[in-house]
Amino acid sequence: MKLNTADPVALHGFTQVPNFILRDPNLSIGAKTIYSLLLSYAWHNDLCFPGQDRLAKDVGMGLASVNRFVKELEACALIEITRRGQGRTNFYTINFIVKKQGRKS
Repeated sequence: MKLNTADPVALHGFTQVPNFILRDPNLSIGAKTIYSLLLSYAWHNDLCFPGQDRLAKDVGMGLASVNRFVKELEACALIEITRRGQGRTNFYTINFIVKKQGRKS
């Protein structure tokens, strides 16, 4: 398929982010951004294993920030990380886990 367009959104695609991620007040904006980026990698390939250098470059963050946000996502069970050994990138499993929220008054 060839997409003939000058529209950068259509040309480079888009990523759907679940609303429960966007609306979770306990999840930092950085973690939401990294989760979205991981989804964008996996959506087209069914899996993802980007290096942290790649993540940092793609979102314009430092490695320490990316590391912190990845750990936050792992602590919330939104991702699972399989370490593949020295010199190799981690393998990320993205979990769609909807947490039941209390009723609003």
